[in-house]
Parts: sequence; C-alpha cells; structure tokens
Amino acid sequence: MATNMEWAKQKYNEQYENWMPWIEDTFLKYFTKDNKASYSTKEQLDKAKVTGVDQIDTLQDGVHGVVAGQVGQGGLLQPVGDLASKEGVNRAERGGKDEKGGFLPTGVPGIPGLTK
Repeated sequence: MATNMEWAKQKYNEQYENWMPWIEDTFLKYFTKDNKASYSTKEQLDKAKVTGVDQIDTLQDGVHGVVAGQVGQGGLLQPVGDLASKEGVNRAERGGKDEKGGFLPTGVPGIPGLTK
C-alpha cells in the first residue's frame, strides 16, 4: 500500500504530465510567434553558428528566424509545425501518450489498455 506521500507524488506527476504541455503550448501561442516545433528549430539552429564574426552571426540569426518562422504561427508550414508540436513533442514529453492518456487516438478501436 502506498503511503500518503507516495500517493501525493504520483498524483502530482500525473497532473504535471497532463497539464504542462498545454501550459507550454498556451504560453508560446500568446506570448511568442512560436509553437514547440519552431521554438526547438530556432534553438537548434542557434547552436550552429560557425563564426565569431558579428555580421555573419547576424545574417545567420535572420536566416534561422525565417526558417523557424515557417513552422511557427502564421508561417507557411504552420499546420506541419502544430502537428509536430502536438503529436511529436507533446507525446514525447508524456512518454508516448496523447492528452487523454492513451497511446492510440481514442477514436480508433484497438487493444484495451492502449486507448486508456
């Protein structure tokens, strides 16, 4: 039998797993022009600076912003970025589960336990 502290820790982790991806998505939606896909793309591209020359680094920053902006809000590939954010990044953060806790979409008939 789990102690009260173990039970509280388990419930906290369940709620964190359920709510944190939504909180992150909402923050990015209202306070930036990014979704998780564009944010992580921009973050990875920023690590790829090849010179220490300010002019070239500024040019790279601009190119990185354009590339990441295409999968962000209002970008040409926003639907792709939103799908990658929801089905890729959020599922990875939840250990492969969707927002309802199942591994398969809930509308798909499947093996009991996979759809929760």
